[in-house]
Amino acid sequence: MNPSSKIACVAVLIGLVLQSGTSVRAAEEKAELVRNPGFQPGEKADLPAEWTLWKAEVPQAVCRVQATSQGLRVDAPREPMATGGVWQNVGGIQGGKAYAIRVTARAQAIDHPFRSVLVRLTWLDHGKPLHPAGALVRGPLAAPATTLAGKQPVPPAAPATTLAGKQPVPPLVFDDVLVAPKEADGARLSLELKWPGGGSICWQRASLRPAELPKPRKVKIGTVYLRPNQSTPEKNLELFAGQIDAAGKLGLDIVCLPEAITMVGTGKSGPQTAEPIPGPSTRRLGQAARANRIWVVAGLYEKEGSRVYNTAVLLDRQGQLAGTYRKVHLPREEWDKGVTPGHEYPVFQTDFGTVAIQICYDWFFPEIGTIWGLKGAEIVFAPTWGTTFPDREGRVEGETVFRVRARDNGIFLVPSVYDGNSMIIDPMGRILASNKGREGVFWAEVDLADREALWWVGHWRAIGPRDRMPETYRPLLSDPAGPTY
Repeated sequence: MNPSSKIACVAVLIGLVLQSGTSVRAAEEKAELVRNPGFQPGEKADLPAEWTLWKAEVPQAVCRVQATSQGLRVDAPREPMATGGVWQNVGGIQGGKAYAIRVTARAQAIDHPFRSVLVRLTWLDHGKPLHPAGALVRGPLAAPATTLAGKQPVPPAAPATTLAGKQPVPPLVFDDVLVAPKEADGARLSLELKWPGGGSICWQRASLRPAELPKPRKVKIGTVYLRPNQSTPEKNLELFAGQIDAAGKLGLDIVCLPEAITMVGTGKSGPQTAEPIPGPSTRRLGQAARANRIWVVAGLYEKEGSRVYNTAVLLDRQGQLAGTYRKVHLPREEWDKGVTPGHEYPVFQTDFGTVAIQICYDWFFPEIGTIWGLKGAEIVFAPTWGTTFPDREGRVEGETVFRVRARDNGIFLVPSVYDGNSMIIDPMGRILASNKGREGVFWAEVDLADREALWWVGHWRAIGPRDRMPETYRPLLSDPAGPTY
């Protein structure tokens, strides 16, 4: 090939690449459902075209909105507890289809971005909201963002710039995929600022495009009801290993055993059955876990040096020790024997999601469920002696409390007990499975990707953590001044 021909070929290739790039950009622009996604100023100098202002009913709490060359700036220099933002109704929505939402912004001097900066998508049916609260879009994430719950990593936002002569600030990214209800024919995208505390937000770009349906995150969860009698620690291990085998035959991903499984029904105390972890019991349970390719939660008394703990272990599908939780709240029957309390609330990553463990008396204390929820726990397993009886004689019994704990924190809660019923409870507080007095393994398949909304309030795991007021909770960190009874 002569030089002229080579040059011609290169020119053609460059042209094809440029044409391809132009076609991709054109397709992306065509797919974009948001009008004026970059907030270009409209006829009103302080408001971008196609966007509608929303403001607080109380005049003192109204934010200032300004269209600038860097984006849409919202602030309230004189009122730290102001609110304000913009919204846009979007057409072209098809029920049952998925849509990717991506919004970028920069916050300046906002102390609590997670609480103060919100992106909300409300599905519409002929202009009317299908849910009054809509759905909060996942974020804000500091860019470059990391992988979230099996999603692809969010690309970094644009390089940092200065706002009003101040130092560069990292961008915030809201990134999510939501599925339109079958009745939806439109959506309202709302960009909201709540209680800026003297700071500001600059919205830079908002996008809503068709996307592939997100994959479900199905998990088969099991719980055991079994109470040995006139037994020994060794016999108990074999009995509970048999329950792991039964869970494996059911194809479960994880199964929860009760508290102190080498102590119950043996006539021994917890300290008398304590052993190192890892140790003989975790090896035997690990064999069963490995043989059945299943995760296992089990309660054991642990001996470390001269100390004894009431501990729960998490074993992975290979039978290896993946984590431990030491019971923090000890009733009289344990502390008077010299059992040492734990002091941490760990969460553990599994191949299906994020889990945590509590033990028996822990369920009396609502704070720990909140901690695990804030740490991202999706399922909390609860090896428990007792009780989970239903309400009796008008009294609030364990079943009700467990259901409330699940509902409070938007988590699945899985107690395995000796007194009452072993259960699987969903984030709405509904009982999905219960042994109802029978022995064996009881299970339910759940979808951790589901975001079922409470009526009026919305999806609690998205809303609750944002609406917390931790600066007002100082009394929880100190002893009471005196008797409370």
